[in-house]
Amino acid sequence: MPIIDISGEAFYIETDGKEDAPPLLLCNSLSSDLRMWDEQIPAWAQHFRVIRYDQRGQTRSVVSPGPTTIGQLGADAVALLDHLGIARADFCGLSMGGMVGMWLLTHAPARLRRTVLANTAAHMGPPSLWDGRIALARAGGMEATVEPTVARWFPAAFHAAAPATIERMRAMIRRTPLDGYVACCAAIRDMDQRAAIRAIDAQALIIVGAKDPATTPAAGALIHQAIRGSQVVTLDAGHISNVEQPAAFTRAVLDFLTA
Repeated sequence: MPIIDISGEAFYIETDGKEDAPPLLLCNSLSSDLRMWDEQIPAWAQHFRVIRYDQRGQTRSVVSPGPTTIGQLGADAVALLDHLGIARADFCGLSMGGMVGMWLLTHAPARLRRTVLANTAAHMGPPSLWDGRIALARAGGMEATVEPTVARWFPAAFHAAAPATIERMRAMIRRTPLDGYVACCAAIRDMDQRAAIRAIDAQALIIVGAKDPATTPAAGALIHQAIRGSQVVTLDAGHISNVEQPAAFTRAVLDFLTA
């Protein structure tokens, strides 16, 4: 593909697996792109037509002017499925991607079969936290966000044990367009789905990182308690659990989607 045009806007997309296999849509976190899923693809592509894309504002996809919203990011996911002629898909989103997943479960539930919400939250305050991150990025560019971000993403022990992986994630953060980062920070800052998700009744897996300081186990528990039909898996990991614990993450998602 990899660039597709949706209503005059460019989105970078890659697909793996057989064209006639059940579709699985992957949705990346803030400051990342579709490369964050690289370690999951070999296993998942044996069972699914895996569709991954750079979200709006991230790396190779469109950077729209001004702030965005989680609703706009969710509408992008629906438009992508429409473009590909997919009526219903499984979904896996991490962090900001999981926020998109909650929006889809609320506003477009018929488009999802089973949904994985990983290392995410229905609300991430206070607004001053996000205003501070926006100010840091505007003052120092994306480079200024690199070390604070990888420190939040991974525990110190993982930094020491996997320096090459940490460097790969630093490069991913650096690839994020500044304006796209700022716009998506605003989307997370302004999001509050805590009330809306109480109306969801869906087959959903909530993946929690036991050492996640960003979207804490308590944030995952809130989502689980709100969504009827959901279940929880806790991994021995920080925020980007699919990179830190790739085998356990891959298996947990596969077991849930193929049960």
